[in-house]
Amino acid sequence: RLLPPKGRIIDIACGQGFFSKQYAAAGANVLGIDISPELIQRARAQKVQNARFEVASASHMKMAESVTYDGAMLVLALQNIEDLPGTLAETSRALTKDGVLVIVLNHPCFRIPRASAWGYDERAKVQYRRIERYGVPFSIKIDMTPGAKREEKKVHTVSFHRPLQDYMKALAKAGFSLIGLEEWISHKKSEKGPRASAEDAARKEFPLFLALVARKVR
Repeated sequence: RLLPPKGRIIDIACGQGFFSKQYAAAGANVLGIDISPELIQRARAQKVQNARFEVASASHMKMAESVTYDGAMLVLALQNIEDLPGTLAETSRALTKDGVLVIVLNHPCFRIPRASAWGYDERAKVQYRRIERYGVPFSIKIDMTPGAKREEKKVHTVSFHRPLQDYMKALAKAGFSLIGLEEWISHKKSEKGPRASAEDAARKEFPLFLALVARKVR
């Protein structure tokens, strides 16, 4: 809906190629790139028609230099990429004039690693969102395998929190104009209990995902 599967699409930080596969099946010609050789190997193993996969950094997509793309997507990835300006500049270079970029993020206002959490006010019977940090960018190491007991079995990534203005300024500097913004709530329903109605209400009040739609204007 936000990025129609037409023409040439580049799936940046594509992982195992889930969205690339969906777009290729819908008729787009897709290039998926990811910095992880292992994930690209898994994507290639699916042998998706009209999609190819290459190992590359989001800020240095050399294989995208010979052709331009009509659309690009960064789904739940930009928050784990350190070079925000470089990534958006490289994405802009790879797109045609008026090309569209869709970014999906953990909402930077309400879902901040180790600085946001749900709370419950017993007196008011209200579930609220506690925000401890927001305005100052920071990075934090995230344990991706919390169930692993031995340190050598653990896998970590780094998440970069940035306030909204950082994304807006970086998009503008890279030649993009913001043309859409959506805040996505959870449609999960709580099981019956004393806090169920408060939990359901809070899910509608606090969106935990953010979608940005930008068009290359220069």
